[in-house]
Amino acid sequence: MEVMQAIKERRSIRKYRSEPVPEEALNAVLEAARWAPSWANSQCWRLIIVRDPETRGKLAEILRTRKPGAKNSATEAVKIAPILIVACAQRGLSGCHTSEDIKGQPATEKGEWWLMFDVGLAMQNATLVAHTLGLGTVHIGMFDTDEVIKILDIPDNLIVVELIVLGWPDEQPPPRRRKEIGDFVFHGKYSSENQS
Repeated sequence: MEVMQAIKERRSIRKYRSEPVPEEALNAVLEAARWAPSWANSQCWRLIIVRDPETRGKLAEILRTRKPGAKNSATEAVKIAPILIVACAQRGLSGCHTSEDIKGQPATEKGEWWLMFDVGLAMQNATLVAHTLGLGTVHIGMFDTDEVIKILDIPDNLIVVELIVLGWPDEQPPPRRRKEIGDFVFHGKYSSENQS
C-alpha cells in the first residue's frame, strides 16, 4: 500500500473483534513508531502494551467525555480490542537543552515538545502501519491521567500522552470531510490575500 493511500484510507475505529493480534504485526507497528523523527533524536516515547482484559477494563472505565454522564465512544473498544497502547513521554528530553549546565530545561518558548510533537509523530507512524496490516486504531485523549498512572504504576519522570486501541476492525466508517488546501495554507504571510 502506498503511503498516501494509507493516509487517506485510515479511519478511527471504535468497534473491534476480540481476536488476538499476531506478535509480528504488533512488532511491525512498534518498529514504525521506533523510526519516527524526534527532537535531537531524543526518542522520548515510552509505550506500555496492555493486553490483560482486566486492566483494559479498568482503563476503559476512566475514559472521560465532553458531556457529563455520557460514555466515551471508545470505551467498548478499549475493553474488546486485544491491545491498548499507552503512549507516554519521558520528561526532559524532547525540546530540551542537552548541555550539562542546563540539561533537561526547555530550549524554546514552546516548552517540552513531547505532548504534541514527538509522541504524535511516533503514534502516527504506528497507526499508518497498523492500517496497512488491516488493523484498526483510535487515538484517545480524554481520560483520568492520575488513574492511568496508578493502574499502570507509571513513574514520575513520564507523562501519559494518549491511549491507542489496536485490533481487528468490526466496522468500516466512511471518510469524513476534509478541508481544502486553500482553507489552511497561506503563502508568505498569514492573510486571506495570501491563501492558496
